[in-house]
Amino acid sequence: MPKYLWRVGYSEEGARGLLAQGGSARRAAITEMVESVGGHVDVCYFAFGDDDLFVIGDVPDEVSAAALAIRTAASGAAISHTVTLLTPEQIDEAAAREVTYRPPVEAS
Repeated sequence: MPKYLWRVGYSEEGARGLLAQGGSARRAAITEMVESVGGHVDVCYFAFGDDDLFVIGDVPDEVSAAALAIRTAASGAAISHTVTLLTPEQIDEAAAREVTYRPPVEAS
């Protein structure tokens, strides 16, 4: 299954909900959401900075990942940014794959 990193930022409404419910309840809700599309949550960390939450897990496909992003955005409580993660072995495979590429060059 494809592995993803979700970077999440809470809106004011979402932050108020987090204050009311706590981090453990939010992690449980996120896990339930990801599992509802056939996925699994590996880790869930709250953070300081530009992002309020980082979640790493997997879902069956891009459509499932998109469904999670749409539902999250539609709630108005948070915006998530989905990052596809690749293993070192996948990068080995990508590096070995033949690709036809012509870089842009300045015309003379």
